Amino acid sequence: MFTGIVTAKGRVRSISGTDIVRFEIEAPYDAEGIAMGASIAHAGACLTVVAKENTETGCWYAVEVSPETLRLTTLGELKQGSAVNLERALAIGEELGGHLVTGHVDGVGEVLDRRMEGDWIVFTVKPPAGLNKFIAKKGSITVDGVSLTVNDVTAESFDLMIIPHTAEVTTLGQLQAGHRVNLEVDLMARYAARLTEFAEDA
Repeated sequence: MFTGIVTAKGRVRSISGTDIVRFEIEAPYDAEGIAMGASIAHAGACLTVVAKENTETGCWYAVEVSPETLRLTTLGELKQGSAVNLERALAIGEELGGHLVTGHVDGVGEVLDRRMEGDWIVFTVKPPAGLNKFIAKKGSITVDGVSLTVNDVTAESFDLMIIPHTAEVTTLGQLQAGHRVNLEVDLMARYAARLTEFAEDA
């Protein structure tokens, strides 16, 4: 389980493999504090650590990505040197700074527009059609692993406002119109919609 509060911006060190793709990620973590088999969210997708080693500037660790994950997320678009948002799994007793996030990407959206309002960046994002019912104004959504509040919503898109700090410490500041992003809808919204479906069928 995660919160959507990015703890580091990592870099893809290498990519190898075909059926099972292996990513090596450079991160400012201590490898000794990462258990083998630990879960780390990468641009919102939860992956399992299979190797690790400390370096002079932090560490590198390896994760393996299945063909399904590559197909359903933007991870297949990463290249050597790409930046990626990272979040370590939530520990019991830690502060819940964002909202409850599973690390299971629901779909890939497209950035339709980027504009400035003062120092803030405003993005308009088009989600897959099946996710529209889970997105509400002032509700929560995870974009590339970052917990954000929906600023406005239409039948086909939603708006987000990004503060300068978030733009600086995550990959969101690099997004432009046409970029694809991993989306995870709010867990509570998903269950509320499911309960509504049961009520309508009753």
